[in-house]
Amino acid sequence: MELHDIYLEIPPEHIAYIKFIFESYEEVGVIRTVERKKAIIVLLAMHDFLDIARNILASLKQDIPFAEISRPADMTDDWFMAEFAGESTEPQS
Repeated sequence: MELHDIYLEIPPEHIAYIKFIFESYEEVGVIRTVERKKAIIVLLAMHDFLDIARNILASLKQDIPFAEISRPADMTDDWFMAEFAGESTEPQS
């Protein structure tokens, strides 16, 4: 299972809405909050659904202001994302 991580900085009041939208598309991906104080979330999109996830984000961007950003260097708020970051830096065999 290959996941793609797409980091977004978003107004805090829209986080729940974006989570709800992606939850309604069951297999596309999941949203995790990475940094609550800065309102940074990550979309973990399944490889097979990456184009669909990008299309959903493009549609959402018409109504919600957000910016795609690089992975924060100091991800510490979310244990799952800390483990995901560790796994993604390990060499593949």
